[in-house]
Amino acid sequence: MAKTKEPARLDVRKTYKLYLNGEFVRSESGRSDVYDLGSEHSANVARASRKDLRDAVVAARGADATWGTATAQNRGLVLYRLAEMMEARRAQFVEQLQIGMKLGADDAARETTAAIDRALWYAGWCDKYAALVSSRNPVAGPFFNYSATEPVGVVGVLAPDEPALLGLVSTVIPPLVSGNTVVALASEKDPRTAIVFAECVATSDLPKGALNILTGQRSEVAPHMARHMDVNALAMHGLDSAFATELERLAADNLKRSKIYPPKAVADWFKDDAQDLAAVTAFVETKTIWHPARI
Repeated sequence: MAKTKEPARLDVRKTYKLYLNGEFVRSESGRSDVYDLGSEHSANVARASRKDLRDAVVAARGADATWGTATAQNRGLVLYRLAEMMEARRAQFVEQLQIGMKLGADDAARETTAAIDRALWYAGWCDKYAALVSSRNPVAGPFFNYSATEPVGVVGVLAPDEPALLGLVSTVIPPLVSGNTVVALASEKDPRTAIVFAECVATSDLPKGALNILTGQRSEVAPHMARHMDVNALAMHGLDSAFATELERLAADNLKRSKIYPPKAVADWFKDDAQDLAAVTAFVETKTIWHPARI
C-alpha cells in the first residue's frame, strides 16, 4: 500500500506586537518594521507611535494603585516569578538571540543565564533595600525623625541596543523593585527579544500596566517620552551625548528626574558591578517623618 505523502509544513510568520496594559496590541498607527534576519528568517515588529506612548503612560499611572502599593514581599515574589517564566523560555531566548543578534549558541546561552540571574538578584532586594537607605535621624528636640523611601511614580526607560535581553532586564527591573511603574522602549537592533520577554511578564503575576514595552524608533518616541508631563523620571541608556542632552532638556520642562547612563561595552553588562543597588535607589523619593517623642 502506497504511503500518503505528508503535506509540507508552513512557516507561520509571527508579528511582534507592543505590550501595553497587560495586552499585546498592534500600533495605533498600524505601522510595523520588517527585520531581515537572513535568507530563512524575517520578522514584522510593531512600530510604536506617540499615541501608543500616551496609552502606555496612562496604563502605567493606573498601575500605581496595585504595584505601587503592593508590599515589598509581594513585589519580590512577583519578580521571582518573572525569573521563573524566563527560565521556562530559556531555549526560545537562546534561539532569538542567535537569530536577531547573530550570537553563537554559547554566547546566547550565557546572556540568557545572566539575564535570569539578574532578575533574581534584583527580586531579592525588594524587601531589603529600604533597610539600607532609610534611617532614624538624630535631632535636637523631643522628636523622632525618620527617613523612608517611596517610588517616584512612572519611569520611562530607554533600553540599550545591546545586549538586547540582559540590557533590557538590567534597566527595567530596578525601578520595579521600589514600586515604580515602567514604560520601556526596547532595543532597536533586536526588538523581538523584548517581546519574548514581555510574554514572560504577561504570565508572571505582574499587574497589568506595571511594565509596558514599546518597540520602534528611538528618535521618534524618546522625545515624546521626555516631554510627557505624566512621566516622573527618565532613564537613558546607551545614547550618544547630544541626543541624551536634548532629551534631558525636554525633560526639564516638568522637572522630570533624568538619569543619563553613558554607552558601555557589551562585556561590561556581564560584570558584577552592572547589578547595583544604586539602580534601584535612583528612582525613589526620600520622605522624612517627624513624630513627638515621649519625654
